[in-house]
Amino acid sequence: MKLILLGPPGVGKGTQAARLKKHFKIIHLSTGEILRGEMANSSSVGIQARQYIDAGNLVPDEILLKMMNNRLREKDCAGGYILDGFPRTIPQAEGLQILLDEINHELNAVISITANQDELVRRLVLRAKDSGRSDDTESVIQERQRVYWDQTAPLIHFYKEKNILKSVDGLGAIQDITDRILGVV
Repeated sequence: MKLILLGPPGVGKGTQAARLKKHFKIIHLSTGEILRGEMANSSSVGIQARQYIDAGNLVPDEILLKMMNNRLREKDCAGGYILDGFPRTIPQAEGLQILLDEINHELNAVISITANQDELVRRLVLRAKDSGRSDDTESVIQERQRVYWDQTAPLIHFYKEKNILKSVDGLGAIQDITDRILGVV
């Protein structure tokens, strides 16, 4: 099973990825974790990425695609995976499709977990109070939501045209959401 999870910050992608990983016995690939690993190992991709991050810039698509190219070719990906945090833009999705064609992988589904934006902001503000995270202020949360809708939401249409998009309501009990996802894949 090869899946992509899409959804705005706070919708529960990480929670659902962990549950789907167990259910399908596949790996969960978080772009942030892979990037941190590449940097910790001082790989050529990690060194390039660190230069952008240290300068306060986003890591360019070309470097992210190199990183995903390396990672998806590893043995543990042969049995399936969940991509979380990648792709984030149409150019990344197009690059990913070229890569998947090269390595003869085919996505089974792209799961778009949806929820009311006001509810997501409320959830994240509550999470910030519990975790003490300073970056989860209401204004920062609203900005992250805006960035998602501007940059990442166009992927919904992109994958809908490929006929592999499955939308799932992300509100309710965690198990209910998992059951909805399993019901569409």
